[in-house]
Amino acid sequence: MMPSALDDFLAYLAVERQMSAHTLDAYRRDLEALSAWAQPQAADPVSLRADQLRLFVAAEHRRGLSPKSLQRRLSACRSFYTWLLRHGRIGANPAAAIRAPKAPRKLPQVLDPDEAKALVEVPTDAPLGLRDRALLELFYSSGLRLSELCALRWRDLDLDEALVTVLGKGRKQRSVPLGSHARNALREWRASTVLRQAQDARIEDAPVFPGRNGTITPRAIQLRVRQLAQQQGLFKRVHPHLLRHSFASHILESSGDLRGVQELLGHADIATTQIYTHLDYQHLAKVYDAAHPRAKRKTEKSGE
Repeated sequence: MMPSALDDFLAYLAVERQMSAHTLDAYRRDLEALSAWAQPQAADPVSLRADQLRLFVAAEHRRGLSPKSLQRRLSACRSFYTWLLRHGRIGANPAAAIRAPKAPRKLPQVLDPDEAKALVEVPTDAPLGLRDRALLELFYSSGLRLSELCALRWRDLDLDEALVTVLGKGRKQRSVPLGSHARNALREWRASTVLRQAQDARIEDAPVFPGRNGTITPRAIQLRVRQLAQQQGLFKRVHPHLLRHSFASHILESSGDLRGVQELLGHADIATTQIYTHLDYQHLAKVYDAAHPRAKRKTEKSGE
């Protein structure tokens, strides 16, 4: 039955795959939607056929789900049936050959280098100015995910070697270089009176960015980044992931090393990183249009 199979599958994702609570919730919602659709059909979701699964996808599409949401929902189903097949609970994966509608590819917005510089160079004389400066410099310097920065402890930072080590998606560890500005900002934050009042004696085990109940929350950082962007005169929709996008785009634009950017971002699949090549091509196209004398058709006065 579905509840037992679903519980077993989610336990596998949590324990063996070590997926985050956010990802587990997404899988649960998608598979519960499948179960809810199958119930009026008097069908057991575990034993659905491919044609029935296509009907489920079509019903979700008629219900107004976007192509991107349908892709995610079908991906959850595909993973679930793959797991069932591997454990001998079904004879074939009914989702294997089903494809969701293609979603239009939306390029991530980025800050240009001048905007990024204006953002990270926040004044440090405010009560939490040193913290804010260290937080923004670290985001832009190393391209960390929001969850990675929230979980960061001082032992994860090697300020002498200019490295930060994090656990990314799938509990995969990676080390990323620290820029000199980020390293200096972190040293100043570590030495600050404000931080020392919030930390215990064992600072190595303490969070780099403490909150009211221990580690700072993702929501608190999102709100603070938005406030700081407005204070610095940036009126784009600035959020932590925008700094990660900007980090990746600026590195790729300067180096052209897609594999290197993949390693720095901690992407398991290089296809995820390739979106930044489109951003880079956009930049190159603008440079070409502005610089090449025959890049654009120009209207000329004729015979006058």
